[in-house]
Amino acid sequence: MDMFDDTGPEAGQPGNQPEYTVSELSGAVKRVIEGEFGLVRVRGEVGRVSRPASGHLYFDLKDDRSVIAAISWKGQVAKMQVRPEEGMEVVATGRMTTFPGQSKYQLIVEDVAPAGAGALMAMLEKRRAALQADGLFEADRKRPIPYLPRVIGVVTSPSGAVIRDILHRLRDRFPRHVLIWPVAVQGQACAAEVAAAIRGFNAIAPGGPIPRPDLLIVARGGGSLEDLWGFNEEIVVRAAAASDIPLISAVGHETDTTLIDYAADRRAPTPTAAAEMAVPVRLELLAANDALAARLSRALAQGVALRGQRLRDLGRALPRADTLLTGPVQRLDTAAGRLSGALSIAVAKKRGVYERSAGRMRPEALLSLITRRGDGVASVGQRLASAQGRRLERARDRAEALSARLAPALARMIADAQRETTKGKGRLADLGLRLDAAPAQRLTALSQRLEALDRTRQTLGYGETLRRGYAVVRGDGAVVTGRAGAEKASTLEIEFHDGRLVIGAKPAAKKGGAKPPEQGSLF
Repeated sequence: MDMFDDTGPEAGQPGNQPEYTVSELSGAVKRVIEGEFGLVRVRGEVGRVSRPASGHLYFDLKDDRSVIAAISWKGQVAKMQVRPEEGMEVVATGRMTTFPGQSKYQLIVEDVAPAGAGALMAMLEKRRAALQADGLFEADRKRPIPYLPRVIGVVTSPSGAVIRDILHRLRDRFPRHVLIWPVAVQGQACAAEVAAAIRGFNAIAPGGPIPRPDLLIVARGGGSLEDLWGFNEEIVVRAAAASDIPLISAVGHETDTTLIDYAADRRAPTPTAAAEMAVPVRLELLAANDALAARLSRALAQGVALRGQRLRDLGRALPRADTLLTGPVQRLDTAAGRLSGALSIAVAKKRGVYERSAGRMRPEALLSLITRRGDGVASVGQRLASAQGRRLERARDRAEALSARLAPALARMIADAQRETTKGKGRLADLGLRLDAAPAQRLTALSQRLEALDRTRQTLGYGETLRRGYAVVRGDGAVVTGRAGAEKASTLEIEFHDGRLVIGAKPAAKKGGAKPPEQGSLF
């Protein structure tokens, strides 16, 4: 049925045409478009790309004349091997539909593929330039590979031949502890898992239960550009560049190049070559060590021999010992011969000096000196006596002045002390009276306390229990609490509230198998 029917006798009259609502018309257009274009493949250049927080992907497909709005839902985006980027030439597969809210048609894209290897390489080159501009490929940030790592972390697929080649090569060269982080090496999940593995190895704390690797190897076998595309993703490149652990990239064969190769600290042409870069050959190290030890022994022996020969050569160049001592011995003999005469001359000089000094020290001179010194001492004594008297008089005057000033204060202090003494005597008398009365009061209080405790004792004692009709049974001096104890006791003593009753000893058992007392009797 046509949307507008022109048949009928009044075909030219607008008032006779059927009326549609906006929703009915939009629905009819939607059905027509979806029916005609159920599944289409569209080739074009990616224009504006929008990635909102919802996870959906909005972009435009355009050529030189037209533009089609395209959308991929969150689940479809997660399945894409290649995500569209602005400027890419792609082939989008999806279905056409309309969006009535804005009166436009759009393409629901289910998959996107580059339009040939040229487009993919162009996108790869564009991404490489952007990452290089961020400094991720700079040579000065690359670190040296450790010479002999204790632990090696390998990021690869656990089921492929790559891991077996690496382990086999490590075992042949120098066995090391290997940690394997299994990941997908192609497909949509590859990039996220490889980046998570690199970050996971870096997050291992040193000294923990799981050893932290000293070296990482990211490995994969050869493949097409599309197969290796996960190692070109930005998330993988940034994770490799941010790794604190030195990293070797061994993705693909020697002719294959991915962006992780530029960010890694070293690139290996094959996974086997990565294992060879990681560790040296143990046998070669042992041989080199033996060779160095032999060279060291030879060098030590040769050095000792050369130094011995040099010492002997120098010894021959030295003069003889007796030749060296001839001159000093001669000088010693000459000095010894001159010593006796020099001593005599020195003694004579000292004696002359002494005699000259002794001539000046006559008794008259000493007496004159003593007289002069005595006169000086007497003069000083007279001056000292007069000064001492004057000093005593000044001190006496100061003492009298101070006494006159202190007398009123001393009188006040004495009066205050007398008053305090009187008050103290009164308080002392009161304390004496209280002290005399305190023992009697204390004794009375203690007596009353003792009587109360005795009454409590009597109330809580077993005597009151006996008054209520109970009795205490003792056997052989100990309290009996059961029939078995009573039967074993030789004597029983029963205590009532008004006295004790002693029951005699049990009769001895007769010989010849005398029958014991029946149960229930005391004896």
